[in-house]
Amino acid sequence: MARFLILQLRPETDASDDEYRAFLEKGGLQESETHRLRLDREDLPDGLDPGDYAGVIVGGGPGCVSDAAADKDPVEARIEAACLSLMPQITASDIPFMGCCYGIGILAHHLGAEVSKARFGEPVGPVRCEKTDAARTDPITQSLPDHFDAFVGHKEAVQALPDGSTHLLSSAPCPYQMIRHGRNVYATQFHPEADAAVFETRIHIYRDRGYFPPETADALIGMCRSADVIWPEHILAAFTTRYR
Repeated sequence: MARFLILQLRPETDASDDEYRAFLEKGGLQESETHRLRLDREDLPDGLDPGDYAGVIVGGGPGCVSDAAADKDPVEARIEAACLSLMPQITASDIPFMGCCYGIGILAHHLGAEVSKARFGEPVGPVRCEKTDAARTDPITQSLPDHFDAFVGHKEAVQALPDGSTHLLSSAPCPYQMIRHGRNVYATQFHPEADAAVFETRIHIYRDRGYFPPETADALIGMCRSADVIWPEHILAAFTTRYR
């Protein structure tokens, strides 16, 4: 049985481990069904072929595709380059792919679309997502309600739909919450793996990374605990079920 390749970009061990557990739980996966690579600690193995896997899942991280090369942390720059090196084959061969948060920036940047901080950044917390007409017939999103809440927190965003892509989900502050390229390459701006407990962990870890004023962390945690975020995980489950 082919495994899912899970590429993680978070250099903080607590955040990376918690994200991996969330991918397993929300995706209905066993560890034996995955090949986990922490790109902050290891390079892509020589000869790695994304076509050998049931699908590729890319997690989030503190880096920004749109940052100038001179401003990128060396580890984050290496992680970004590793992910981008796989995208030509993934998109050309339409290999099943799910990019989560940072992953939508990787995909859109590879496809030549603008990813920047010019517009559409969102503060940490829940946001209301809305299905497009295309989402009503897409196999990954068709079972979702027309409106649902998801957890976000990002400085940069896709500024225009990449060529050859389909718009699936939007929100009032950020129009491109989920897109599909070809038939099998997906990406979300929100975090499909994140429930309130996962997001609380990240608020603690990233409180000094510029996503929010550190003194508001407790209020954000309270907001996340009271949010009704239950549907995004169905996206991960639908993805793994379809391609496993």
